[in-house]
Amino acid sequence: MACGRVSWKYLGRKKVAGVLAAAGIVMGGVALASTASQMTPDDVLAKLVAGNKRYVEGGMTSHNLPAARAGLAAGQAPMAAVIRCADSRVAPEIVFDQPLGDLFVCGVAGNIPTTEIIASLEFGVAVLGCKLIVVMGHSACGAVDAALEHRHDTNALPGNLPALVDQIVIPCTVNADPNAPGALDAAIACNAREGIGGLLRGSKILSDAVEAGTLKLAAGVQDLKTGRFTLVE
Repeated sequence: MACGRVSWKYLGRKKVAGVLAAAGIVMGGVALASTASQMTPDDVLAKLVAGNKRYVEGGMTSHNLPAARAGLAAGQAPMAAVIRCADSRVAPEIVFDQPLGDLFVCGVAGNIPTTEIIASLEFGVAVLGCKLIVVMGHSACGAVDAALEHRHDTNALPGNLPALVDQIVIPCTVNADPNAPGALDAAIACNAREGIGGLLRGSKILSDAVEAGTLKLAAGVQDLKTGRFTLVE
């Protein structure tokens, strides 16, 4: 992805922010001086895992108080980005017990890394300094269930759904037996794992950051009944 004709890869974060500001996209000073900049990608992942443990146990600490709003209005400095399913039962800030401003969340049915999602994540990494991207699947995912049911003919689905569900069918359900025990759970985990490959194939900005060690990609599944988020890769 490029800003004009100059690839983000060759621009420093401050220069990228300047380009965006010139285009009318204003970055707050917080984003360029993030406290998360001192954390490693593994530190960030550990923080999310710990937050999920608090959520599961009912000991959440993030309350997003009104006093924090002035700081949020000044800019953003998220430590991690999340691709979540559009499902109304999935809320990363709650599930990982993090305050507003810490997570750069992108949502799409089936948590699929579409072109638009990848572009948003490139912004989160190259400009905002996210150290981690989590592909967040969840139990009882309707998009994955549709990919199982219509694995041989997604055109039976209405509207634009075939183009979306095809991206789950091809890697995860085309050869699956929907009647096998745990078939849906296996397909959901597969889809989350495949999201990592989709990000690496779809973005040199992200793959370069992973290679440089400044970015980590992780995939996992949230169990809606327990709230627990389990890493699958």
